[in-house]
Amino acid sequence: EEVVTRMFLPRNKSSSISSSNSEEMKSYASGLMWAFLDYSNLWRAGLSWSIFFLLNVGVPLVSHLVFSCSGCDPNHQRPYDAIVQIFLSSFASVSFISLSSFGHRYGLRKFLFLDKLSHESETVRDGYSQQIQRSLKLLSAFVLPCSLAEAAYKIWWFSSVGDGGIPYFYSRLLTKLVVCLLLISSWVYRIAIGYLVCILFRLTCHLQLLRLNEFTDLFQKQSDVTAILAEHLRIRRNLRVISHRFRLFILSTLVLVSVSQFVFLLVTTEPKSQVSISTAGELALCSVTLVTGLFICLRSAAKITHKALSVASFAAKWHACATINTFDEEDDDGDETTTTTAAITSARLRFSAPSDEDEDNMFVPASVSWNSESYQKRQALVKYLEHNRAGITVYGFMLDRSWLHTIFVIQLSFTLWILNKTIGIS
Repeated sequence: EEVVTRMFLPRNKSSSISSSNSEEMKSYASGLMWAFLDYSNLWRAGLSWSIFFLLNVGVPLVSHLVFSCSGCDPNHQRPYDAIVQIFLSSFASVSFISLSSFGHRYGLRKFLFLDKLSHESETVRDGYSQQIQRSLKLLSAFVLPCSLAEAAYKIWWFSSVGDGGIPYFYSRLLTKLVVCLLLISSWVYRIAIGYLVCILFRLTCHLQLLRLNEFTDLFQKQSDVTAILAEHLRIRRNLRVISHRFRLFILSTLVLVSVSQFVFLLVTTEPKSQVSISTAGELALCSVTLVTGLFICLRSAAKITHKALSVASFAAKWHACATINTFDEEDDDGDETTTTTAAITSARLRFSAPSDEDEDNMFVPASVSWNSESYQKRQALVKYLEHNRAGITVYGFMLDRSWLHTIFVIQLSFTLWILNKTIGIS
């Protein structure tokens, strides 16, 4: 427990994380230690890799070769089992190798930016602690329905298949029971490993969202352009670090999911294909699993990129309001009408920070003194934010909404092309 605490919790003793939250975070870390491969212990690393090869390679391979059931009735045949096992195991392999690389290079504490969390504000620490606890619930919410559906299918298949359809050792009932449990465990293990990396990517992106929300408050609290620029450079560097860590995983997942969907569509639209719930149920479940994992990554990347890009627009509003307010303050020495007009103008210049939780959070920028140097600093900051776009990138390509639209158009074009070749839809 002390190892988990030292690895997972911030070193700052004044952290605002409560004791109850600490216990949940310790449990979270304990559950991830096997997947992240604690290289300080060779036995644990070997056990993790052994379980990976057993459930991700050995069990699916033996299941396909021994329990293919080619002589069974049409409802119990598995014509798409090979491609389902290949793509699901490939997704789990990409995820497991990524987890191994993250654990070997950074460790869990550094990978989740917990080593620097003590330098953040109390609001950011509390928000990140809540997201860490919520990530466990999200992982369960994605894994549990797929696992229950697969378990129901396997129980039905082994309970209704004939005794002559599959080989057995010592006892037919015992063989079916052991093989069914191994296949269900293999399925749950693979989708859990795949979803885990996607959830961790979402978690690290959410930390930057909390920092960006904190960053927009700087425009209200102070007028020091240097401090604002330094904070933005720190956030931009963190986004670049996240992009560098996950770029290979995101690209590999995108290619893998795209290829899998095209193959699934091709084999199910052939004239002689046997498509039913019993024969293609696992195919549909595998397709949903892969697409959902990719959706989590792309949605998180697009959300943080959109938030980071909106900072430039927010800074331009701040610069305009600060400039106009200084001129209104100079006109306060005029008549009563001028003073009233300045007050009305100042009230109308209130603008809201770009926040997903509260779009009506109105405030005015921090008061600044009018001089040429202050104006030029604000102008330089706005120009910098406009020409230095921050966000999640994959080998230089910004993962924003325009990039997602491009992916959708390409996928739709390939889908229509395949349908034209198979069933004649153009």
